[in-house]
Amino acid sequence: MRTKVWKWLGVAGIAGVAATGAALVARGERERRAYTPEDVRARLHDRAVQLRDEDSE
Repeated sequence: MRTKVWKWLGVAGIAGVAATGAALVARGERERRAYTPEDVRARLHDRAVQLRDEDSE
């Protein structure tokens, strides 16, 4: 019976470590994708120009 408890504690520990790692990766990705307002504005203007060019064709 005790071995089952230790087995489940080990599985829970591994799952916790994996979840923490996934959270750290997600946080790093959000920081990399953090755009300044000027970046957002420039991207929107570029997209608007592309859409206008596609509509005029």
